[in-house]
Amino acid sequence: MRRLLIRPGAIGDLIVSLPALECLKAEYLEVWAHERNLPLIRFADAARSIGSTGLDLLGLPDIEPSAALIEKLRSFDSIVSWYGEARPEFRVAVERLGLPFQFFPALPSDADCHATDFYLRQVGGERARIPSIRCPSTRSNLAVIHPFASSPGKRWALHKFREVAAGLEMPVQWCAGDNEELSEAVRIDNLYDLGCWLAEARVYIGNDSGISHLAAAVGTPTIVLFGPTNPAIWAPAGSRVLAPMEAVGPADVIGAVQQMARPMR
Repeated sequence: MRRLLIRPGAIGDLIVSLPALECLKAEYLEVWAHERNLPLIRFADAARSIGSTGLDLLGLPDIEPSAALIEKLRSFDSIVSWYGEARPEFRVAVERLGLPFQFFPALPSDADCHATDFYLRQVGGERARIPSIRCPSTRSNLAVIHPFASSPGKRWALHKFREVAAGLEMPVQWCAGDNEELSEAVRIDNLYDLGCWLAEARVYIGNDSGISHLAAAVGTPTIVLFGPTNPAIWAPAGSRVLAPMEAVGPADVIGAVQQMARPMR
């Protein structure tokens, strides 16, 4: 059985669906995803970026589909896709080509169900599995703070994070991405390498972001400030959620760190 999984979305979207993707393991498994997410796909035989395949052009009017793409898609016995479910022209195109696609909605529709369970149910997997990314690491007496998120509404005030850092009884290291302005921050482009670094921390503190999902998935005690998004659906599995973030003060976060951070021996 040769199977292809197509999973678009940001970092957190991929991580919450990892247990579902892993349930679909086949004799040969290939995954197409966002280029930045590819280092996190450790369970597949191959991984490619969706953008590099030309898949976005399939089904567009007046554009002839790539023969190489069609040949590649026809090489699979099963194609499970969270891409194209909301693109009728794409679905029509793959049906006309006789490609073995099975489509699933990319966003949870059940407010009472965590995203990880939602994706597991789609593929017939067992509940109670949590996203896990194995990283070789040695725990150190260090707190990591990532004070950013994809939108301003998801970000706790930076000055409050600084108050937390000043009140912790351990060294603090800041974390940021390429386009996030914080001069003293550590920046690691490869997400798996970043995960291995996060796995060394005694505690992680951040907003509702993909990096928070990554910290939780590598097993670091994780504290997340949540704003407009529903944590019952999107909170990193096993994390300590503080919400709504407008009502949370630095003392609340420091108290959560004292409760969560595992003592160093």
